[in-house]
Amino acid sequence: MASSHDADTAGITRRKSLAAIAGAGALGLAGCTQSGGSDGGSSLSGPINIAGSSTVFPLMSAVMEDFAEEYPEIDPDISSTGSGGGFSNFFCTGDTDFNNASRPIQPEEEELCAENGVEYVELIAATDALTVVVNPDADWIDSLTTDELAQIWRADPVQTWDEVRDEFPNEEINRFGAADTSGTYDYFIEAILGEEGHTSDYQATEQDNSIANGVAGDEYAIGYFGFAYYFQNPDQLKALGIDDGDGPVEPSLETASSGEYTPLSRPLFTYPSIESLGEEHIAEFARYFVEQTTNEDLVAGDVGYVPATEETQEEQMGKLEDAIEQAQE
Repeated sequence: MASSHDADTAGITRRKSLAAIAGAGALGLAGCTQSGGSDGGSSLSGPINIAGSSTVFPLMSAVMEDFAEEYPEIDPDISSTGSGGGFSNFFCTGDTDFNNASRPIQPEEEELCAENGVEYVELIAATDALTVVVNPDADWIDSLTTDELAQIWRADPVQTWDEVRDEFPNEEINRFGAADTSGTYDYFIEAILGEEGHTSDYQATEQDNSIANGVAGDEYAIGYFGFAYYFQNPDQLKALGIDDGDGPVEPSLETASSGEYTPLSRPLFTYPSIESLGEEHIAEFARYFVEQTTNEDLVAGDVGYVPATEETQEEQMGKLEDAIEQAQE
């Protein structure tokens, strides 16, 4: 068993590597691990192809990193395409084994999967605190109400900060946010904007690291993304408290877990294909992923999300085992 010092060092190393792969938006571990773990490690082999949410990407990557260390013959390919981009372009066309999502699958995606004969099971991965960030030099702002946030991001948005609040500077608002293929984009509309819709006057990207870099380089910028990316870069960015009517609440693992951080805390998902679960190495990875959802060191400590409860994990494992049984009949 590793000492606490070793564990801390591993966490720091992993956090640095997660920050790096978050920027790249893709993870391939083929050939990276030369030595297996247990004797059974070499018994599992084959490709595992995963696309979807940029928010779930660092969690899936961290879990896969550990799995690939134990099973070096596994050949994983994880890409950050956005929840919707993953469903429509890869998963529902039968080209990937899993799709990560920061919101539930949508009816049109369900139809596309059905048309292509792709069956799946929905698994809860963690809880996220969707985080609104500004530049750390913006000492004139610490929080926004949900109404003020809507004014900044709605389809017909305010253009300068003093239009949001009189005491804010008369400076143009520069926005960095999720692309419209992103589940984070969809969730932000649902939670904050509603029928007002989302502005097109912003720098849209599927790479959350690009949002972080954009805000870090501009004193009058604002952006939003999953909490993990703020967790990886707390000195480069300033997270705003969100006031949903009971005073500002800052995003954190604690406020997301307690339900206090509203309305921007949300469940995260992954969707394995039932056909893919017919392959033993993919079924074993799916089991391993669900097992890791309660791992506080990994989910909270390394990545920056709220782990699943034991009860949720048991429910997800039951759903998964039913799907595996169906796939392997």
